[in-house]
Amino acid sequence: MLAEVVRDEVEENLLIHAGRLPFLDADQLIEDYWELIKLTNPELIPYPGRELVRSSRHLIRHEADVPVLLSAVASKPDWVLTHNTKHFTKAVAQRSSLRIATPAEFFRALATRFGEED
Repeated sequence: MLAEVVRDEVEENLLIHAGRLPFLDADQLIEDYWELIKLTNPELIPYPGRELVRSSRHLIRHEADVPVLLSAVASKPDWVLTHNTKHFTKAVAQRSSLRIATPAEFFRALATRFGEED
């Protein structure tokens, strides 16, 4: 699953970083991103409605992250992985009933779980 809001945010950030690359490399970066999306063919989670975003503002401190959080809630994931621990805090996880972790925390949890099965 891929939230449209996350897909667009990733593309926006790639475009910002691509501006520092030679033109052909920048073009290839964006092309490769869209090829990844095409190959993985994720189920897209649409942007949440404006009224839902407004009424859910209390869930997370950073206003721009409300649509991201709502998209995660809508997709009912096992995990939400982010490096943005400044905004996606333990309190946000508790309020949204999501399991939020950094990629490193996620892989440590997997390693622990698979280590217990031996």
